[in-house]
Amino acid sequence: MNFNKFFSYSALLLALVVGSCKVGKNYSRPTVLVQQNFEGQSFSDTSSIADIKWNEFFKDKFLQVLIDSALRNNNNLGIALKRIDAAEEQFKQSKLLLLPQLNAQVTGSYNRFSDNSLTGLNASQFGINAIENYNASLNLSWDVIAWGKLRRQKEAIAADYFQTYEATKAVQTRLVSDVAQGYYNLLMLDQQLAIARRNLQLNDSTLRLTSLLQQSGDVTSLAVQQAEARRQATALLIPQLEQSIALQENALKLLTGRLPGTVERNLSGALDGTAIDTKTGLPAAVVSRRPDIRASELALKAANARAGVAQANLYPSLSLLGSAGVESFKFDNWFKTPASLFGIASGSVLQPILRNRTLKTQFEVAKIEREQAVLRFRESVLVAMTEVSNALVQNRKLAEQAEIAQQQVQTLKQSISNANLLFKSDMANYLEVITAQSNALQAELNLVAVQRQRNGALVELYRALGGGWK
Repeated sequence: MNFNKFFSYSALLLALVVGSCKVGKNYSRPTVLVQQNFEGQSFSDTSSIADIKWNEFFKDKFLQVLIDSALRNNNNLGIALKRIDAAEEQFKQSKLLLLPQLNAQVTGSYNRFSDNSLTGLNASQFGINAIENYNASLNLSWDVIAWGKLRRQKEAIAADYFQTYEATKAVQTRLVSDVAQGYYNLLMLDQQLAIARRNLQLNDSTLRLTSLLQQSGDVTSLAVQQAEARRQATALLIPQLEQSIALQENALKLLTGRLPGTVERNLSGALDGTAIDTKTGLPAAVVSRRPDIRASELALKAANARAGVAQANLYPSLSLLGSAGVESFKFDNWFKTPASLFGIASGSVLQPILRNRTLKTQFEVAKIEREQAVLRFRESVLVAMTEVSNALVQNRKLAEQAEIAQQQVQTLKQSISNANLLFKSDMANYLEVITAQSNALQAELNLVAVQRQRNGALVELYRALGGGWK
């Protein structure tokens, strides 16, 4: 049989075997629990804040600079991007899996026989005591594996690549959220520090007034001591808040890939850096928008393809080998053609029979891993639905809390003014004044904290819906 006939028959056999069957399940998305619409959201409203780019969603220019710096310099995001580069190389290589391997080989050998060996004694009868051999060839090997094994391998590698890509988007989404949360926390601390300093000045005034009243005999030294203790409690807040500010600044610098230091920010201390909008769109859109869910589904696709590969290993495999080149026992005749030309062609079919159940075990494990991937995908969808629902509840209830806290602050500020007037008129004691000041300070600090939580809840809703990665 010549080479043309051999490879013609081999190609025909290849077409029959490869086209005969492709084992393993083709991927189909498993059923997942998704509600029809989120509570408090219109079923007909498909718009979502997640469709807004992060540099349009966050209005604060200083925050925009921080997020942009983090996306360019954050080391964890950089690591994720490098994973994409590595996965891309694997993906490129997978495109060539179906092609044969071709190698060039050049060998030379010299074998001198021992005069006392049987081979040497026999060769000496012909006047030979050494053999040379020189070979230059192209070697072709083609693992023609039936049942679609290589195609399943390509599917798995492609899914791994796109999973890495989506996972990087998820890192980016989380990074945008973390920077925004840290920035709003910094603004809250700034406001609380300003409140503490204003209250310290008020405490100073109360202490001076109490000292004057003691000198005139209207109050005892106990009143002065209580006023001083109130002032010290307020003063204690200032270094505590300054410490928290420094630590928060360093945390933001770390996220942006910079050395520790101060962070430029909105000095007005306004916390309303985002538009108060909680449009979510339909829950089904979250499944297709959130990068972590897409990454989880791609991991499932890869697991499904690997189960197909493991199943294909149980079936026969066809291998083709070919080699051609020039070979000679003498160096001078090595490249003399056509006398030195040679060619080899062969094919084999291998059917695994007994391998200590290794292949069967691999297949069973691959199926279990596919089932695990299904559960992880479903869990990722449930987590996303829960996060969105939680964020919606937080946004509604924190809006109510902010309104009540604002009213409380106004009431307690008025109570301080009234308590001071009554104290000066000897119609209220020093304890009432101190209590009014303490309550007002706590109410102001609480209002700022609620405002910060409200901004944080909106940022969390934006992230939970899959926004921030574009």
